[in-house]
Amino acid sequence: MHPAIPQLIELQQLDQRIAALRSELETYPKRIVEADKKLNGARAGLVAAKEAHTQKLTARKKAELDAQDWADRAKKFRAQSSAVKTNEAYKALQHEIANAEAEISKAEDAQLEIMMALEGADRDVKAAEAVLREAEAGVAAERKEIESTGRAKKREMDADIASREKLASQIPDELMTRYARAAKRHHGVGIAEAMGEQCRGCGMRVLPHTVQELRRAGNHEIYTCETCGRVLYAVEPAPAANSDPASSTAGAHSA
Repeated sequence: MHPAIPQLIELQQLDQRIAALRSELETYPKRIVEADKKLNGARAGLVAAKEAHTQKLTARKKAELDAQDWADRAKKFRAQSSAVKTNEAYKALQHEIANAEAEISKAEDAQLEIMMALEGADRDVKAAEAVLREAEAGVAAERKEIESTGRAKKREMDADIASREKLASQIPDELMTRYARAAKRHHGVGIAEAMGEQCRGCGMRVLPHTVQELRRAGNHEIYTCETCGRVLYAVEPAPAANSDPASSTAGAHSA
């Protein structure tokens, strides 16, 4: 096995850790956006509650004006009734007075209903304000935690990148080239263990001779999987040489 293989294994571990950290860091801006959406939702809820409250205030004012308008009409009709000279005119004015009084009653009933709805709208506004305060505090804390964790992860990734650069400079160019080529094809995994005549990277068979050479002490050749192209290494020791059959037989007889 090539003497730089242990360094390459360590480099791949660094590459995988760097990739995981980079992937995690990429999620942080999205998490902040999601947190801001919660805040925007709470703000929109308060705006809607205030708009509903304003609409009810407007409706109450309209009901008050309607009641006053019909009261003025009734007062005018009563003043006119004392000056009419015929029963028909008097009856007509009495009808208008009765109609005005009915409209006054409707407007007053509407005011009462609106007042009750306005109390509910007041509660809704206060509840929406409480939700917004809670959301502001929660989002501020969440944003602070995301930013703090992000800075820590960035420092960790930068340290790993520096370690990788230092380690890569110690590995022969040919080995790095083969590793980089395979890693690009296989999601960052450019080196794999050969175990039991099988590439642990792709699961395909490795020739027995290749496995034997990988295990042989002092062998500095670079071997790659013929199927996936990953650089191969072996951690299994070479099988011990069989003892002399004659000696074994003699030993058995002596026993």
